[in-house]
Amino acid sequence: MIRTAALAVLTIAAACVAQAHPIPASKQWLNYSGGKDLPGSGKLVVLVAAEQEYRSEQSMPMFARMLAKHHGFDCTVLFAQRNGMVDPTQSTPPTKDNKEDKFHNIPGLEHLAKADLLILSNRFMTLSEEQLAHCIDYFDSGKPLLGIRTANHGFSGPFPYKVSDKKVRFGDDILGGSFRGHHGGWHRESTRGIVVDANQDHAILRGVTDVWGPSDVYRTYGKGKSLPERCTALLLGQPLTGLNHDDPPNEKKIPLPIAWTTSWTGTKGKTARVFHVTMGSARDYQSAGLRRLTTNAAYWCLNLEDKIDPKSNVDIVGDYKPLKSGFNYGKLGVMPRPPQHYR
Repeated sequence: MIRTAALAVLTIAAACVAQAHPIPASKQWLNYSGGKDLPGSGKLVVLVAAEQEYRSEQSMPMFARMLAKHHGFDCTVLFAQRNGMVDPTQSTPPTKDNKEDKFHNIPGLEHLAKADLLILSNRFMTLSEEQLAHCIDYFDSGKPLLGIRTANHGFSGPFPYKVSDKKVRFGDDILGGSFRGHHGGWHRESTRGIVVDANQDHAILRGVTDVWGPSDVYRTYGKGKSLPERCTALLLGQPLTGLNHDDPPNEKKIPLPIAWTTSWTGTKGKTARVFHVTMGSARDYQSAGLRRLTTNAAYWCLNLEDKIDPKSNVDIVGDYKPLKSGFNYGKLGVMPRPPQHYR
């Protein structure tokens, strides 16, 4: 009897451990449980990998592993999928591949209701009304948002979100800028990050050095204009003459903002902290400087800037061998794979 009771206790304890993560386990997404007594303990971060060019299906799990192990955040990675597979090769809009595929599909978006922070790495997603409703509910919640690279043109098709009867443009209105072209040479010029002197003491920049990545600088506002006044630029991106870390700057191209903070107030009158970085390919995130910048931004978004440690651990956890960016899927080795492939 005693042995049976002991086994029952152990079984219950094991079940509790298995369900400790706020989001139930599923083959459709990846869960990473954060450690105890770390700065992010008790906070849930949902990361969305839903684009076709910059290998977010690799970078978002890497980032989630790091946030969970080194910082204590519970993390869940959601993917754009087709037929149960993570499929970055699916076209935009999806009807180009199959006339019956009216929408892209991101299973698990209903769990945004539990999230403390949403990290978006999406591009031209055409979502169903039901899935868009989960996103819009989050944007209306006053909870923070961190957008990476193509997130500023992350949605395609109808985006039924209005504030004060005005249609919301996700990139311009929520993130503070939308993709208006490649300022750097697309797949020809890399980016060197330059700290904005006036804002060098901002908490997000603590310990941030040597930000570089092989993706190019985006233009997010028209020529002769600037970031909206509500945005605080933290990092400028200088286009380089090539794709190597030590290539010289392209002196014909001025640096443009590539990382900034802003805020968003939805229909409920609740104001959210927002951070946007226009770098963010999977290979960009081989830069420890960019990993630290984005990690610090996650803390700032969650009003945890007092816990930002300039020497905190931003080392990659496990193997990380990101593929090159681009659309030549066969040559690059990009193909549909189950979510668990990226664990």
